[in-house]
Amino acid sequence: MPTTATYGSSSLLESDSQRHLVKEVRSHEVAIAELNNLPASRAVYQRNGNLFFRTTVQKATASEQKQVDMVKSKLQILSSS
Repeated sequence: MPTTATYGSSSLLESDSQRHLVKEVRSHEVAIAELNNLPASRAVYQRNGNLFFRTTVQKATASEQKQVDMVKSKLQILSSS
């Protein structure tokens, strides 16, 4: 049975980090899809830290898209190294 020393602990950490980032991207993409199905006049609440703030669907969608772009860039950097 292979041990973690055989594979290298850094490669295991990178694959765990990549899996976590992929899950995070999917989560933000689901949030964007849900927001796109709401009427534009609907107020939504967006989490900022431990607090929720009331905002518009457009602002929440833009924020989620920014998060997706940021996580995708982290994922690209991680996979290129």
